[in-house]
Amino acid sequence: MLRDLTRIRYHESILSAIGATPLIRLHRITSEVKASVFAKAEFLNPGGSVKDRIGVEIVEDAERDGRLKPGGTIVEATSGNTGMGLALAAAVKGYRCVFTMPDKMSQEKILLLRAMGAEVIVTPTAVHHDSPESYTEVAKRIVRETPNAFLANQYNNPRNPEAHYRTTGPEIWQQTDGQIDCFVCGIGTGVVGVDPKGSVLREYFYTKKITPVFKTYKVEGIGQDHLPGVLNFDYIDDIVEADDKESFIMGRRLAREEGLFAGGSCGTAMAGALKVAKDMPQGSVMVVLLPDSGERYLSKMYNDDWMREHRFLVPERVTLRYVLESKKTKGMVISVDPTTDLRRAIDLMTGSNVSQLPVMENGRCVGHVQEADLMGTVLRDPATIDHTVQQHLREPFPVLPADDLVQAAVVHLSHHHHAVLVEDDGAVSGIVTRYDVIEYMSR
Repeated sequence: MLRDLTRIRYHESILSAIGATPLIRLHRITSEVKASVFAKAEFLNPGGSVKDRIGVEIVEDAERDGRLKPGGTIVEATSGNTGMGLALAAAVKGYRCVFTMPDKMSQEKILLLRAMGAEVIVTPTAVHHDSPESYTEVAKRIVRETPNAFLANQYNNPRNPEAHYRTTGPEIWQQTDGQIDCFVCGIGTGVVGVDPKGSVLREYFYTKKITPVFKTYKVEGIGQDHLPGVLNFDYIDDIVEADDKESFIMGRRLAREEGLFAGGSCGTAMAGALKVAKDMPQGSVMVVLLPDSGERYLSKMYNDDWMREHRFLVPERVTLRYVLESKKTKGMVISVDPTTDLRRAIDLMTGSNVSQLPVMENGRCVGHVQEADLMGTVLRDPATIDHTVQQHLREPFPVLPADDLVQAAVVHLSHHHHAVLVEDDGAVSGIVTRYDVIEYMSR
């Protein structure tokens, strides 16, 4: 029997499934503001981000005017999401893709692009925009060296904003029936804009000056160290700032309080939106664009260890457990037993880059040795190199519970103790030195 396909609702390809993303009203996160706030859930696009819209627009425009020919190669400098949008179009239309990405981007983004068949070249983040090593300049070089290559050029391609003028804007207008008072989005290749702290765009908006910035930020996909050609400040009423910590904490709140599994730049946009919404009156409507999916940041903002390492996840009570978990060598207690000879103890301290060692016997600290003591002893009498550390012990390190506040350790460390041992469930689980506490406080 022949079926009537005209009665089946389907998409001819994945590309026609792009767009028409829903507005979702926020409740718990916005409980302290009077305005009604709606999220434009762009992470529900097929490729997981708002950049799906510009990917197909840029490719089809290049096809129309002959810049992209059959069998060609699409090249782009991307933080990952535009690359995915281009890769979707390339997969359907049969093009090769080569993408350059700064090394601060998540491993998930790199793996996703490679899964789509793209070649990914990782470049340094902490270089000037015009450096030959920057991801934008490397992309330009690849185009020059590759026959039949096309540079998507999202930062200066007018089809980028055109895609939003044709699709995103009309969707929001239709979904709100024209009842929108404020639109908020992160400034990537971009009304109220939200800029990550460390980007130059907010400064330029207010001062028309750019101060060179060499401090990188962790939020991905928004903010710049230069002015993108497609960014038109005439359509922006204000730019607010959100730092890395605000962005990541807010992103995690979106997932846990609203069920919106979104990325770091979504947290940036939401954090900025709340700063604006607090001054909006009852009955007003705000729409916040949430650009991408949280699945691309599982190893970063959704990873508690990564968040603690970068001091973004700080509890109200900073305990020794938290300080230990923040250390790069967490879970490692380098120690010796009383029968270890001085030669082995000195080698262990030198190789481990530590200046003291706890001496442990049957899980209990019976003393400690200092590198300076042992080195001085051996220099005075080389024969002592074969002595055991038991003959050169200092007093044991204090042992504190893991849930004690860090101030409890400071009491010991500020006097004559160089370190304290941390005990968890009756066993020594780590060591906190003066350096560890100073390093923690400096961050």
